[in-house]
Amino acid sequence: MAEDRTQSQRAPGPRMPGPGPRGHGGMMAVERAKNVRGTLRRLIGYAAPHRAALIAVIVLAALATGMALAGPYLLGKGIDAILRIATGRAGMDALLRVILAMVGVYAVSWVASAAQGWIMASVVQRMMRTLRAELFDHLQTLSLRFFDARASGDLMSRLTNDMDAVSRVLSQHITQLFSGVLTLVGVLVIMFVLNPLLALGTLVAFPLMVGLVGLVGSKTRKAFRGYQKDLGTLNGILEETYSGQRVVMAYGQQEAMLRKFDRANETVRKVGTHAMTYSLLVMPMMGILSNANIAIVAGLGGWMTIVGMATVGTIASFIGYSGRFAEPLRMLGDLYNQVQAAVAGAERIFAILDTVPDQTDETGAVEAGRLEGDVAFEHVTFSYLPGVPVLKDISFHARPGERIALVGPTGAGKTTMVNVLSRFYDIDAGAVLIDGMDVRRVSRASLRRNLGTVLQQSFLFAESVKENIRYGRLEATDDDVVRAATLARADGFIRHLPQGYDTVLSERGANISEGQRQLIAIARAILADPRILILDEATSSVDTRTEVHIQEALLELMKGRTSFVIAHRLSTIRGADQVIMIDEGEIVERGSHEELMDAHGAYHRLYMSQFRDQAAPRG
Repeated sequence: MAEDRTQSQRAPGPRMPGPGPRGHGGMMAVERAKNVRGTLRRLIGYAAPHRAALIAVIVLAALATGMALAGPYLLGKGIDAILRIATGRAGMDALLRVILAMVGVYAVSWVASAAQGWIMASVVQRMMRTLRAELFDHLQTLSLRFFDARASGDLMSRLTNDMDAVSRVLSQHITQLFSGVLTLVGVLVIMFVLNPLLALGTLVAFPLMVGLVGLVGSKTRKAFRGYQKDLGTLNGILEETYSGQRVVMAYGQQEAMLRKFDRANETVRKVGTHAMTYSLLVMPMMGILSNANIAIVAGLGGWMTIVGMATVGTIASFIGYSGRFAEPLRMLGDLYNQVQAAVAGAERIFAILDTVPDQTDETGAVEAGRLEGDVAFEHVTFSYLPGVPVLKDISFHARPGERIALVGPTGAGKTTMVNVLSRFYDIDAGAVLIDGMDVRRVSRASLRRNLGTVLQQSFLFAESVKENIRYGRLEATDDDVVRAATLARADGFIRHLPQGYDTVLSERGANISEGQRQLIAIARAILADPRILILDEATSSVDTRTEVHIQEALLELMKGRTSFVIAHRLSTIRGADQVIMIDEGEIVERGSHEELMDAHGAYHRLYMSQFRDQAAPRG
């Protein structure tokens, strides 16, 4: 269907700042987020409907953290109790009370942690469901220009890899981040309450830890963004190779594709290594600083114990808190890197959401009912790329029920004409009218309900034959599906499939023949009952015998409908009410088959070159 783009290679439109996902105007992608804070703020917006659950998470996380922080304190009290028991200053009941208290606080901490983890996971999955739905919904609003300019593998990477990176951070790490901050604050408060001098000694390594996190973190975001981008490119190669595997094998290009994959794979490896290296620097260096901090506490605490400024239990509590102090710092350093990856993914997701559709229904767009099928092109000019017109001042009129044959050399503009009729693209100048209405003034949904298309390569979904036909009209009954298949001459072969109409097709219908796929596509169009029919090389990829069956189905489909037929086959052109000859985006001849043959012009030359061996009329 893309034959007309030989003179206008696909290329992205200009990238300019835009107002947001629901704006109007030309398709413009806004600038990606420039900082972590802005992107995170936008992500947090998706949590707004779940405030009550998030408050519960905060309360439970605070409770769990508070109980966990009581552990080292109670441990110190226990050690002091043991020393008092050993010197005969206390009984076993004091130690027993401490032990029971420790069991209680750790049990409460575990229950609170489990509860807040479960609630947070539930909230995050709801958030991700909303984000995925919004992204998928927004993709449906974008025109073919958007998809022409982007590799499908890159888009899939944003829907899967990037979404997964965001989900992981939100579900697994946000509560850890909150708990880590609470732990840091709680540890500092408790240590200063227990012994201010020893607390100051504990903070010696703190500036180094914070500086390390900041220094490494500043390097990681850029690296992770590049990693996500290159991973999307790699996925694009995988998807393209998989979809075109037949062509790759037919031309023996496995080695070339492998080299192309290896180059992209090597790029991902290098960028990934670069990103991970920065990420992995934090943990070992934090471990060294943490151990140094414990050594400081032990040395200073030992001296203070000797001079009577602290007890052994207090020193034991401080060592425990020193470990707890370093743990959230290490965790926060690791989380910082995880957040960088998530933000890089979120930026790529928001870049799609911020792409303004270049086609939108005008305010007050008309809802077209059942159209008659009167089609007129009035001085239509169109280009895929600025300054490279593909259609040049095209004008013609098709009355309801007429069959229009569009012929011409490859790249002449035939498919582009039906693309602008379907409003897959908006024209640059002129007007396309249906029943006297400019298609730009008609809602796209109501316009396309009146259009039916059968392409050269029919796309079938990995669902049952019945559901593939029902795609033409989702509310159709099983009887409606069977009637459509019968009219399309498809009922016979469908009933011979293993499960008949319930036979599940493989991806793209690869487990049935090309001709059978075309018949199912025709049945789908019959079920949709369009007023305007577009047949784009619908029989060019099948053998002559199969073509006969498909032609019978197509003739049934075209009855009473305005039809545009792009084909080189004699049987579909000879019966046309109008033959429009297009060359280099311009109409060079028009008339009936007989009139154009008698004129001995461009159509006659094309006809004689392509159909010399089929000159005799066929039944």
